[in-house]
Amino acid sequence: MKKTLLTTLALAFAFSLAACGNNDNNSNAGSNNSSSGAAVSGQVIAVGSSALQPLAQGVADKFMAEDAYKNVSVTVQAGGSGTGLSQVSDGQADIGNSDIFAEEKLDADKSAELIDHKVAVVAMAAVVHKDVGVDNLTKQQLVDIFTGKATNWKDVGGADQAIVIVNRPSSSGTRATFEAFALGTKTEDLQGSIQEDSSGTVKKLVAETPGAIGYLALSYLDDSIVALNYEGVEPTTDNVTTNAYPVWAYEHMYTKGEPSAAAKAYLDYIMSDAVQNGDVVEQGFVPVSSMKVDRDAEGNVTNK
Repeated sequence: MKKTLLTTLALAFAFSLAACGNNDNNSNAGSNNSSSGAAVSGQVIAVGSSALQPLAQGVADKFMAEDAYKNVSVTVQAGGSGTGLSQVSDGQADIGNSDIFAEEKLDADKSAELIDHKVAVVAMAAVVHKDVGVDNLTKQQLVDIFTGKATNWKDVGGADQAIVIVNRPSSSGTRATFEAFALGTKTEDLQGSIQEDSSGTVKKLVAETPGAIGYLALSYLDDSIVALNYEGVEPTTDNVTTNAYPVWAYEHMYTKGEPSAAAKAYLDYIMSDAVQNGDVVEQGFVPVSSMKVDRDAEGNVTNK
């Protein structure tokens, strides 16, 4: 009887140890899962550049459709690069999308708090209504138009038609890039010009307004408008990579300090080979890895 009781107790003890071992294993499995994509959760708000918005939104949609990131919500809003930089600096957004370097808009102490994630290169082209009669403009002709010296398309070799400028607000990174690398000077808002926050609206207005001229990222170009050559150079990816076509900028996604786990997962997804060689190229951007030159915040270009 005693022997039977001892045997029963021994077996019960063994089962107890086995159960504890299984619980430990399950606990470790959960711990390991917590560092995997499946355990990433949270909300990511990205605000800023409307030039970058189509890419950021398209990639966000694919990202959230992945099983590993089904618990992450990414919201992408436009508003201009200046808005994106100020909101990420103030903690109102997780990511500030910008066509310009932070130090071009923010005070030195605020820009120093931000981490720059360069996700693509964007090129901008001057675009016109189909009936203006030009397909190329020089730098000086563009300066004359955007400073009000040239007011009729016949002044630059086009039709006898009044020029209507569709501009972006001063907070726009697209405007800053166009002024810096196409015009070489800042401009004032001219009386009679149209100002729009959205690149999509700029395209619509240029397409529908006789005599209109604006500027757009290459990702917005289609046959509803005419994209102009610059100094005889076509705005193509190959010409951008060598700086033969100089009207381009990095697309930045800034975070204030190190990103949250959810924001980091989204940023890592954008920088993956599949997205860089797929979505980035398909939407008219240039992968940073394809560039044969670098450009710093002062606009200096060096060969890689």
